[in-house]
Amino acid sequence: TVPGMTGAQGGQVIGLLRGRLHALNDLALTLKHIHWNVVGPHFIAVHEMLDPQVDAVREMIDKTAERISTLGGSPPGTPGVLVAERGWEDYSVGRAQAIEHLGALDLVYTGVIEDHRRAVRETDEPDLVTQDLLIEQLRELELFQWFVRAHLESAGGTLSTAGAGTEEDAAARAARQAKRQP
Repeated sequence: TVPGMTGAQGGQVIGLLRGRLHALNDLALTLKHIHWNVVGPHFIAVHEMLDPQVDAVREMIDKTAERISTLGGSPPGTPGVLVAERGWEDYSVGRAQAIEHLGALDLVYTGVIEDHRRAVRETDEPDLVTQDLLIEQLRELELFQWFVRAHLESAGGTLSTAGAGTEEDAAARAARQAKRQP
């Protein structure tokens, strides 16, 4: 590992980063899936909003993998490892209206952000450099979620996906709220 860190600390941080690497790889694939499967009146706005997010997440993936290597680990980059080690199911919405995908994507971003925040807390002692990397990524992830939520929030601040437990539920709630809007 790097100077100033024990092997155990390096191993702990590498384990955290593997989880973040899987989440970011999954997020990039999910964003492209949505990009290819979004339909409806807001198609082009959502379609074009997602490409810069994909590019930014891919950059996060590269930096995360490089940090794993810097710490003496081997970053896993194969789909099989991602699927075997992840703790979530595949994105579940196929071809759907823009608002439905945005509702489901809000939940995806929430999960990634919450897990990133946990990893930030867990790197407080062993590795502030990795913590800084994760904080930098959180800035962008939270911004991207804000872009998504701008489509799901009422003028009064109510989020149409509030309380949703699954992607399908979030998609349905977002669609119902959109139908009520003038």
